[in-house]
Amino acid sequence: MKADWLHPAWKVSSRVQAVTTTRASGSSVGPYAHFNLAAHVGDHRAAVDGNRVSLREATGCRRIQWLDQMHGNRIVHVCDESALTVPRADGAWTENPGIGLAVLTADCLPVVVCDISGFLVGIAHAGWRGLVDGVLQNLVEQMPVESRNLSAWIGPGIGGAVYEVGRDVAEAVDALGLAGDLQAQVMRPGNRPGKFLFDMGPLAEWILKASGVRDVAVVSGCCTYRDERFYSYRRDGTTGRMATLVWLLPS
Repeated sequence: MKADWLHPAWKVSSRVQAVTTTRASGSSVGPYAHFNLAAHVGDHRAAVDGNRVSLREATGCRRIQWLDQMHGNRIVHVCDESALTVPRADGAWTENPGIGLAVLTADCLPVVVCDISGFLVGIAHAGWRGLVDGVLQNLVEQMPVESRNLSAWIGPGIGGAVYEVGRDVAEAVDALGLAGDLQAQVMRPGNRPGKFLFDMGPLAEWILKASGVRDVAVVSGCCTYRDERFYSYRRDGTTGRMATLVWLLPS
C-alpha cells in the first residue's frame, strides 16, 4: 500500500486491516487531483474507476462495498451480493473476509469499528448530521457482538479550530445533553456573531464510549482543512474524496 496512507494505531487482531487514502498518486486532474475515489463530484468517471481499481489492487480486497452516502444513519450488512450494488447508507458491517467496506470523506469523520478478535468489521461516515442522528450508535447496535468487545478508530476530519458552524448545528449538538466540560470542548464560540467552532472528534469518541465501546483510538494531528494531503470540501469547494477502507483477511 502507498506509504503516505494512514493506518489505525490500535491493538486488534491482525486479520483486521484498515487504511485512509490521501490525494497523492492517482489519475484524476484539476481540482480532483490525484487520487479521487468519488464518482459523484464531477470528476471523469474513467479516472475514478482507475483509482478504485488501484485501491482494490493495493489492498488486496476482492470487492469493495461503496455506499451512496446521505448524511444519515442507515447501516447495511454487506455480503458478496450487496457489494455488486451501491446501497443508500452511511455505514456498513460484514463478517465476510476480502470485502472492503468503504466510506468517502472530505472533512467528515470516517469511523472504523471491529471486534477485537477479528471476526467482524464495520465502518461509518460521520458528519455532524450523522453524529447527532445516531449513525455510530446504529453501527454498534447492529454489529452482532457485545459492544464491550468492540474497538474503534476515528480517522482524519476537519479540526475544531477551523470548522465553523451555525446556530442550527450548535443547537442540535446541545440537544444531546453533553456534560459541561465536554460541551465546552465540542462547541466553542466562533470568530463571528452567531457562529461556533465545532470539534467532531471528541463528540464521536464520547458517542462510541457511551455505546459501550471500550477502546477508541483517534488519529492525532490530522486536520483535512489544514493538511493538503487530504481533500477538504470546506477549504476547496469543488474537490475529490478520500476513502477509508476496512476489511478482514482470511483466517
